[in-house]
Amino acid sequence: MNTATLAARASAAAPMNRFERYLTVWVFLCIVAGITFGQIWPTIFQAVGRMEVAKVNIPVGILIWVMIVPMLLKVNFAALHQVRQHWRGIGITLFVNWAVKPFSMALLAWIFVRQVFAPALPAEQLDSYVAGLILLAAAPCTAMVFVWSRLTNGHPLFTLSQVALNDTIMVFAFAPIVALLLGLSSISIPWETLLTSVVLYIVIPVLLAQAWRKALLRRSQATFDAMLARIGPWSIAALLATLVLLFAFQGEAILKQPLVIAMLAVPILIQVFFVAGLAYWLNRKLGEAHSVACPSALIGASNFFELAVAAAISLFGFESGAALATVVGVLIEVPVMLLVVRVVNKTKPWYEGVRAAR
Repeated sequence: MNTATLAARASAAAPMNRFERYLTVWVFLCIVAGITFGQIWPTIFQAVGRMEVAKVNIPVGILIWVMIVPMLLKVNFAALHQVRQHWRGIGITLFVNWAVKPFSMALLAWIFVRQVFAPALPAEQLDSYVAGLILLAAAPCTAMVFVWSRLTNGHPLFTLSQVALNDTIMVFAFAPIVALLLGLSSISIPWETLLTSVVLYIVIPVLLAQAWRKALLRRSQATFDAMLARIGPWSIAALLATLVLLFAFQGEAILKQPLVIAMLAVPILIQVFFVAGLAYWLNRKLGEAHSVACPSALIGASNFFELAVAAAISLFGFESGAALATVVGVLIEVPVMLLVVRVVNKTKPWYEGVRAAR
């Protein structure tokens, strides 16, 4: 399939479906349902929590795979050869995603969780909240960035290539960056547990998704497109089921301190606007097209929250502050990213006016 056909297919990608458009509503309802069910049937959820093999919760492991594999199915690693065509935009994407974003979140987590909000948060969970925020920032968006790019008329092949490159880097860089930042934050985790999470929730899903992708495409492009449409809702449905389980365990803590979600949202919100603004400005300074600047900015501002939730549960457990912090990222993802999309769309005349004046 030639480059023009790939671009046409990518640019014609469907806009946000109903599940995605109302993700914040579904997450809020899952919070309410999880807390309610956890209070009514605590023994059932405790039994689910005990269903572990080698510290991996089996029900959650299955749900995480159902979340992640359909998203990774969309990733075309063959698009990596397109990287050199927009090397400046790709360079900014990689710089912001891997050299800035995880470290700026670690700083924001220290400022807000350990300083500003520390008196209002449970002292025994402070480290866990910081860890959850770091996990959320350590993995750039994989699937939803296609939606954000589509809503900004982003360059489809650039979007494909930066996702493929980011996912390749994530296989090797996620564990070392998380371990480094947690170590700098004086939070100790066993390396073997972190590496197990990477293998279970990055390496194996990537291999499965790519094998499935090749098998479907060997049959026909129509078969592949039909399968994507069929399994599209699976990811969000599995995510919501995981959230019900998580909040069944978190219910007691939330009822005691209902403002904890709002406090954890503050560093996440600052991070989104900072990362998006930095990447957008750098692309403008280096003279990249607006259609490249948009997906370059949006991929860092958004998060691979499915991976973050999975890693937080694996490393710290259902009842941890880390798991809760990653879920806050899910809660605010859609409305905040839609706001960022609106900003970059509204500023297009300013962005291109500066470029045209050169």
